[in-house]
Amino acid sequence: MSPWFAATTTGTMNDMDRRTLADFLRARRAAVRPDHPGPRRRTPGLRREEVAQRAGMSADYYTRLEQARGPRPSRQVLTALARALRLTRSERVHLFALVDLAADTPDGPPQDVPTGIVQLIDRLDDTPAFVIDAVHTLLAWNRMAVALLCDPLIWPPDDRNLIWQLFGNPVTDHDDPQVDAHARQCLADLRRAAARYPDSPAVTGLIARLRGTGDGFVRRWDGYPVDPPRVTSTKRIPHPVVGDLDLDCQTLDLTDRDQRLILYTAVPGSTSHRALRRLSASCAAPRR
Repeated sequence: MSPWFAATTTGTMNDMDRRTLADFLRARRAAVRPDHPGPRRRTPGLRREEVAQRAGMSADYYTRLEQARGPRPSRQVLTALARALRLTRSERVHLFALVDLAADTPDGPPQDVPTGIVQLIDRLDDTPAFVIDAVHTLLAWNRMAVALLCDPLIWPPDDRNLIWQLFGNPVTDHDDPQVDAHARQCLADLRRAAARYPDSPAVTGLIARLRGTGDGFVRRWDGYPVDPPRVTSTKRIPHPVVGDLDLDCQTLDLTDRDQRLILYTAVPGSTSHRALRRLSASCAAPRR
């Protein structure tokens, strides 16, 4: 085993702690689908050797953990196991808690969008879709989002943030009740992200930039929004080619990445649905 993984934290684990950790590791290993299962494979999920290889540790060391015979794992070992077993955020926190450690806090909101999500939105021929991170930075979008809203590539990278576009745009009417409700919801998200990533330059830098936009941001931010008003999921979006569209805004949480997938849909057979189909027909190739 690599010396890097040989390190263990100070302290010991009792037999109950070891058994609980072993049960959790076995359960999660059985739930992970192997990359190349093969027709004759009988083992549900991954084999122990496969987990060890993914985590960069010896199979013997990992086997001892699953048999409740191992030492108390280090933070580095737990991090590697969380990655190898593809743990969700909640499962990762639970894993660390089993050995009385706090889960590592990421440096900032994750920026890597799952490949499957990127492929999914690219296949949505008549549905505008995009992915944002915890502070509403645009991470991925499809051609229909470009056709409906605009091409984010026209903005400098630091400006590809929907909260920045909301407050940094001088023509935004912040006194409009719908705009105000949306702004407060966005700032509640930003407040929660600031608590999750207190040392993130991306988050603190965005807040500093937004303070420079003036009273529209400062007044709402200093009101400390945490429980924002509900915002209707139906939006009327004007379009220069196909006219006004009444669209439902659907939000799906990607909890593993602390990201959100946003989709705009229309009632099948409606005027807005037909407009989306016309817009799709006029779209260029996808860009990202």
